[in-house]
Amino acid sequence: MKSNLVKVAATLAVLAFTSGSALAQSAVDMIKPASIQAKNVVLVHGAWADGSSWAKVIPILQKAGLHVTAVQNRLTSLKDSDEDVRRALAQQDGPTVLAGHSWSGTAISDVGNAKNVSALVYVAARAPEAGEDFVALQKTFPDTPVRAGVEKFDGFTKVSEDAFLKYFANGIDKDEARVYYAVQQPTAASLFGERTTDTAWKSKPVFYAVSAEDKTISPEFEAFLAKRMGAQTITLDAGHLSMVSHPQEIADLILKAAGRK
Repeated sequence: MKSNLVKVAATLAVLAFTSGSALAQSAVDMIKPASIQAKNVVLVHGAWADGSSWAKVIPILQKAGLHVTAVQNRLTSLKDSDEDVRRALAQQDGPTVLAGHSWSGTAISDVGNAKNVSALVYVAARAPEAGEDFVALQKTFPDTPVRAGVEKFDGFTKVSEDAFLKYFANGIDKDEARVYYAVQQPTAASLFGERTTDTAWKSKPVFYAVSAEDKTISPEFEAFLAKRMGAQTITLDAGHLSMVSHPQEIADLILKAAGRK
């Protein structure tokens, strides 16, 4: 079964890369819904962001009848972020889809084996294996321009305004992108090198949204991770913040993971 999903993921990725957002939407339609119907969705934000990055996806999921929680997870350590996500999961009554963007793919991989998690959704996200040197793995793929704009201070990092607008929030209206720049959360410099102790994507249904125009995590790396997980995959003609520029497609993927479409 998992090998078949890998083949589907690879095929859909190629189609979407060559044909753009319209085919990406049809790719969502081709994906089979998860077998367990979820009642809840827990959304986890990535580095240099906060829960508002899910603001356009949330009302779509709520309108579909799902109970939605956007975690304001700390970016001070993996342990802290894991605790925040576990706390949110513990408050859910019934099957829950756990979705993570960017760095938070690390956290959902680490805590996603919670009993009430019915499926995992990765949005332009990391997806480490337990104990893996993920930084070393990422270096085997093309570098991205956002890295030149990462500024360090007091053990934390942020993305400069120029790099944020050009690369982190590419594909988004500049005025809107400035709002996300204003709410970006300082991220511990040590966070990116921390290693997980669990690999939830090996035992849960997995869905992945690749961003073909990503300037923060290379699209090639995202496609590799999706294939490695055997994820049901779509590829969007989007930058790193695809849940902002393509909220309907991301919401539709989450609804598939929730067994709702």
